[in-house]
Amino acid sequence: MPRQSFREAILNRRMLICVFTGFTSGLPLYVLIQLVPAWLRVEGVGLAEIGFFALVGFPYTWKFLWSPVMDRYTLPFLGRRRGWMLVTQLALLLSIAALGFIQPSLSIWTVAYLAAAVAFFSASQDIVLDAYRRELLPDLELGLGNAIHVQAYRLAGLVPGSLALILADFLPWHIVFVVVAAFMGVGLLMTLLIQEAIANPTPPKTLREAVVEPFREFVQRNGIAAAALILAFLFLYKLGDNMATALSTPFYVDTGFTLTQIGSIAKFASLVAVIVGGLVGGVMMIRLGINRGLWIFGVVQVVSILGFALLAEVGANPWLLGTVVALEYLGVGLGTAAFTAFIARTTNPVFAATQFALFTALTAVPRTLANAVTGIIVEQVGWTTFFLLCTALAIPGMLLLFKIAPWGADERDG
Repeated sequence: MPRQSFREAILNRRMLICVFTGFTSGLPLYVLIQLVPAWLRVEGVGLAEIGFFALVGFPYTWKFLWSPVMDRYTLPFLGRRRGWMLVTQLALLLSIAALGFIQPSLSIWTVAYLAAAVAFFSASQDIVLDAYRRELLPDLELGLGNAIHVQAYRLAGLVPGSLALILADFLPWHIVFVVVAAFMGVGLLMTLLIQEAIANPTPPKTLREAVVEPFREFVQRNGIAAAALILAFLFLYKLGDNMATALSTPFYVDTGFTLTQIGSIAKFASLVAVIVGGLVGGVMMIRLGINRGLWIFGVVQVVSILGFALLAEVGANPWLLGTVVALEYLGVGLGTAAFTAFIARTTNPVFAATQFALFTALTAVPRTLANAVTGIIVEQVGWTTFFLLCTALAIPGMLLLFKIAPWGADERDG
């Protein structure tokens, strides 16, 4: 199968849509993992409590439970996918804005409940955005399309993780959260302007069919043993990375950086890395294929975690902070791009919503469960040992590549 050139692949409307799906999908997650922890830490909440806040991310883990509903039923406006997009994006705009009007020291459980609502609406939005993107992209464009989606996803982190922190030095928190919530307007605009990826969709005829068939098809297509290995790989590949970045903002605070330094250096240093990573990663995915991308980007991802251990030892050095964060955004961003493309390739477009939700939910399990205890681990062993542990936990996922994505077996990618 002939490969597209970078110019042919990127200069089309599908790639532009991937930019918007990535930004809209990433914004609410980064509110939960960057802005909320920083807000809670500044308000005097302990690290252990902040770590347990990762449990509000359970909807990302269990979203496959209600994805068949979104696959089976079409809302009476905008079409099969766009109707659900509109509802979830409006809910996110309102719930993110509402967070800033709560005082954590007085109503920590209210913060937890509302953060859980944000996670639920975000996970639901991811279900429909992932399904739409799988329906939109032909197989030949999965690598580049998902690379662009992932880089835009990470670029969205600059809003709650950079702009919001800088604003927080000058404005009250409720204004900061309203400003961040307003960026969901990007997703709303996209939803209103795009068309359905499939003109005449054929959704499952019954809810039972929507639940059972995606699982049966996946196992029959791969076999029980291979299916089990794929699921294990999805769980383990990003385990070390997820843990290492779970408390990144509190780590910067504890290292001695000011909020303005974190906003301007730690977050904006990632901007160049995101752009370079998106372009270089896209080209490499076209030329190398998804399998080789998983190998190369996975190694860079493991090495980048060690940068945090170095920063923990050196202390509040602005230049090292910028370097470490840039490496993390470059390496981990590229790894995520290859990983997301692998997930998309593993799904059957006929069952895109439920299979994509199942696979991405499995990848969220370590982020939710392991991250919930990261605060306790750090308080027991310190930041340096913690990051070394994260590096070790990244190795098993790499070893599974020998079975799941052998280096020279990318014929299906073209």
